[in-house]
Amino acid sequence: MQQHATITEATFIDNGDFTPARKRRGRPMHRMLVSFSAAYFTGALVTDLVYWQMPDVLWERFSIWLIVAGLVMAGLATIAYAIDLAGGRRIDRPAWPRAIGYALAVLLSVINAFVHSRDGYTAVVPTGLMLSGLVVVVLLLTAGVSMALANRHRVGG
Repeated sequence: MQQHATITEATFIDNGDFTPARKRRGRPMHRMLVSFSAAYFTGALVTDLVYWQMPDVLWERFSIWLIVAGLVMAGLATIAYAIDLAGGRRIDRPAWPRAIGYALAVLLSVINAFVHSRDGYTAVVPTGLMLSGLVVVVLLLTAGVSMALANRHRVGG
């Protein structure tokens, strides 16, 4: 048997304040996407190291997929950075050392993708492995320099 419910009374709470809530301005979106691409590039180095020790084609395929995923995220990060700049969102200063270092890492990763697309063991060892390592070193140096400059800028030195 079906039962029906009836609404006998409705209560509306009158707030009286219809001003929109202030939006919190969090971190820019491009910084999160850059972190993802850096993680993919680091993962490619790890899988290259595993492939060097255990030459199973599976690890070489993992490497190329991680590099391509990192490049896709880098493209999305570039688009998000342009949107953040166009929208007037506050970008951490100084941004140029980070942008140059990241662009160098992406360029090296594009070259690395072409190296990894070759066939056989030489696709990874030694050139692909060295490029993956160089990308991670560039990303680490860029992060270190950016943090040092940001701290110096924050302190006012």
